[in-house]
Amino acid sequence: MSTAGAVVLAVVLWASAFVAIRAVGDSLSPAPLALLRLATAAAVLTVLALRKPLPRLSRTAFLLISAYAVLWLAGYTVALNAGERHVDAGTAALLVNLAPLIVAFAAGRFLGEGFSRPLIVGALVALGGTVIIAAGATARRDVAGVLLCLLAALLYAAGVLIQKRTLEHVDGLTAIWLGCVVATVVLSPWLPQLAGELRTAPAGAIGAAVYLGVFPTAIGFTAWAYALRRMPAGRLTTTTYAVPAVSVLLSWLLLAEIPTVYGLVGGAVCLVGVAVSRRRQRVTPLPDGGQADG
Repeated sequence: MSTAGAVVLAVVLWASAFVAIRAVGDSLSPAPLALLRLATAAAVLTVLALRKPLPRLSRTAFLLISAYAVLWLAGYTVALNAGERHVDAGTAALLVNLAPLIVAFAAGRFLGEGFSRPLIVGALVALGGTVIIAAGATARRDVAGVLLCLLAALLYAAGVLIQKRTLEHVDGLTAIWLGCVVATVVLSPWLPQLAGELRTAPAGAIGAAVYLGVFPTAIGFTAWAYALRRMPAGRLTTTTYAVPAVSVLLSWLLLAEIPTVYGLVGGAVCLVGVAVSRRRQRVTPLPDGGQADG
């Protein structure tokens, strides 16, 4: 596979995750859906990880993996699943795509990367876009969905900041694999509820949940890692800003969902803000191996 092909594959798969979550609908609750997705991904990644000798992990590496697994893989996934019960896939993708800005600000404050004028201006513009989306949601009584998606963005940002430190101690595949395993264990208390819901869930919903684990999570992360070895991380992470646009398109084609005018305008403003924030910045706000997933 070419590097460009791997990038396109990762972006399309991550965008499709927002659509697949929406397709599951009310058949599986947020936490059980996350459990099934991460358990499936853990199983697939175990096969890949065991193809080479297992690395020896330090206590620090394991604690870091556990921390981002709880915040990012488990917490983010549950919050996003819950949020998409209230807002369409495209709007959810647009709101979650604020995570890179959050990471950039946190890195400037806590990792000593500083703040640039484009970052501050871009953040204010993106905040304005979020307000527009929230205004439309208020009219439709979907404020809960907006807040849950913003919570997902915060959890994702916290997770990738920890992941930045994690990747100093362990390779990307091992970190992702063990992260999925830890997140599965964390969500295991919802196993009885998942078993009960699987008995009544339609085959299409179960298939969408398995798809989430195999493709956007396991294969998407693998394709991303492949591309990351062959091109600069800063250049690569900019491609994640295509995820909301692809998600809106897939949502329209597969679910006949189109965001409201508020969602489209607010989402466009958010993306403009993100683009402005990246001007003249030499250090990418996302760590090596970081991504915008659904």
